[in-house]
Amino acid sequence: MIMKGQAMSDDHQHGAAHSENRTRLAIAFGVTATILLAEIIGAALTGSLALIVDAGHMATDAGGLLIALVASTLALRPTSSRRTWGYARAEVLAATVQAAVLIGVGLFVLVEGIRRLFQPPDIPAKGLLIFGVIGLVGNLISIAVLYAGRSANFNLRAAFLEVVNDALGSVAVIVAAIVIATTGWQGADALAAILIGALILPRAFRILRDTVRVLLESTPVGLDLDAVREHLLELPYVTDVHDLHATQIATGLPVLTAHVTVDRECFREDRAPDLLDQLQKCVAEHFDVSIEHSTFQFEPAGHRDHEHVPHL
Repeated sequence: MIMKGQAMSDDHQHGAAHSENRTRLAIAFGVTATILLAEIIGAALTGSLALIVDAGHMATDAGGLLIALVASTLALRPTSSRRTWGYARAEVLAATVQAAVLIGVGLFVLVEGIRRLFQPPDIPAKGLLIFGVIGLVGNLISIAVLYAGRSANFNLRAAFLEVVNDALGSVAVIVAAIVIATTGWQGADALAAILIGALILPRAFRILRDTVRVLLESTPVGLDLDAVREHLLELPYVTDVHDLHATQIATGLPVLTAHVTVDRECFREDRAPDLLDQLQKCVAEHFDVSIEHSTFQFEPAGHRDHEHVPHL
């Protein structure tokens, strides 16, 4: 059992971590918005597809970072009787939106880049290089700001992925400018744009897959429910475990519920409280995925037979 003082301390630390992540996101958003303005100007002056695409990607990322910032702010709100988990899942929704938009941008980049390979416009290499360097410097600042918290949750993962992709895109723009300046091959701009798209898509699909898994309330990755059931059945008085569900509310917040059939001696001997402690300790400590939020319903033999809906 967690003592009240410990719980308050944990809540305080959790809130402090969220506040720190929000500060990181705010700084990254400010830097990204500044770079976006510079790249829009650069794209208008040079007509570069790579720069236009990178500006579009940057606009998407600025929007994504703003969504992430709002979600991080919502996550600090307290729980209530209407929202018993508060806004913890806001970070999952934000990351899902960011990933979906990134996929759309990546597909557009690939199609437009291939088209321009065959019809490349004239691009001023000097202007392309200048704005590519500006973008890279800004992206490196954002990477440095977000690096420490990049694995904190889905929200931060998606945000960090966006600024890393932006940095790679800026590198591609710089390389394209150098190739155009040294060889005169204008197709380098379109090739750089295609490379940016190719870098965006795989990572975006992975983020989308992970967040959709949470939204569909799939079993958390790394948790084998069959193994959980077998281990619970080894505890004294437990004869059956059914209606076993494990889901994930947000990053680091898995939950588990189960109906546990126990011998009648467990009730007669008043062993139910001890058994509950053992069950909760089992799911919190025995498996790779630690589940601190678990709910068990004790039932006598035969109760399962007249439940309205049978479950596994």
